[in-house]
Amino acid sequence: MRTVLRLLLMPVLAVLLMLSQGAMADSSSSSHRKVVATTFTVIQDMAQNVAGDKLEVVSITPPGAEIHDYEPTPQDIIKARSADLVLWNGLGLERWFERFYGNLKSTPVAVLSEGVKPMSLREGPYEGQPNPHGWISPANAAIYVNNIRDAFIKLDPANADTYRANAEHYNQQIAALNKPIADQLARIPKARRQLASCEGAFSYLARDYGFKELYLWAVNSEEEGTPSQVRNVVDEVKHNKVPVVFCESTVSDRAMKQVASESGAAFGGVLYVDSLSKKDGPVPDYLSMLRHNANTIVKGFGVDSK
Repeated sequence: MRTVLRLLLMPVLAVLLMLSQGAMADSSSSSHRKVVATTFTVIQDMAQNVAGDKLEVVSITPPGAEIHDYEPTPQDIIKARSADLVLWNGLGLERWFERFYGNLKSTPVAVLSEGVKPMSLREGPYEGQPNPHGWISPANAAIYVNNIRDAFIKLDPANADTYRANAEHYNQQIAALNKPIADQLARIPKARRQLASCEGAFSYLARDYGFKELYLWAVNSEEEGTPSQVRNVVDEVKHNKVPVVFCESTVSDRAMKQVASESGAAFGGVLYVDSLSKKDGPVPDYLSMLRHNANTIVKGFGVDSK
C-alpha cells in the first residue's frame, strides 16, 4: 500500500515543487539567516546547538515521527527545497530520503554518520547491513557534532569560529554525561544486563555499556510484531530470565506488552531513539534523551538511578 501511495503522489509532488520554486526564492532572499533542514528531530537539536543564532535549523519530520519509512508531504518538499543545506544520518536510516532527494539535487547535503564504525544488523531483511542508530551512543555523538560543524563551516565560513566554539562546548556537555550514565547502568548486575526492545536500535549503547541486546525486529518496517517475532522474544526472555522489556516511542508497544504478558517480564516503559518529543514532553532535546533512556532502563531493572 505504501508503495502504491508513493507512486500516486510522485506526480503531484513534482508539480507542487515546480510551482513553489519562485515563492521559495523570494522567501530565502528575504531571510537574514541561512536555513538548514534535517531529516529528523534528534539531529535538528544537535545541529541547532552547533549553529547557535547564526543559522535556522528545521526538521523535515515532526516530533514523534517514524523516520525509517516516513511519507513526505508536499510541505516537506517545499521545506527541504528552500533550505541552504540538508543534514541526514545515512547508513540506510532514512530510506524515504534516498528517494526524496531526487527532487533536491540542487540542495547540498551532508551525511552525519560519516566516520562512525558501523555495527551490522544481525537478522531480518536487512541482515548484514549497518545498524544506522549511531547517535544513541554518547561516544559516537562527537562524530555527528564534528560533521555538523564542518558542514556549517563550509556553508557559512564567515562564522566558522562560532561553529567551532559551539561544537566544542556541546561535545563537552555530551561527554560529561557519559560517566554518570555508565555509573547508572553499571548498577544493574552484569548477569542481568540484557536490553529487550521493540526495534534493534540500541546496539551501540549495548556495546558501550556491556549489555546483550534482544529485540522483536531489527529495523522498523512494515513487518513489525509478527507472531513469530513475538514468540521468539518470549522464548528468549523466559530462557534468559530477562526481568523487563521496553519499546520505542515511535512504534506501537502492543507486541512488546504481549511479550511481557506471556513471559512474565515487566514492561519497563518507553525509550526514545528515532525522534524527540515535543518541547513540553519528556525528551525535548538530545541530552534529555540520553538521560531519560538511562533512567528508564535502571528503573525498569529495579535499580536506584541515583
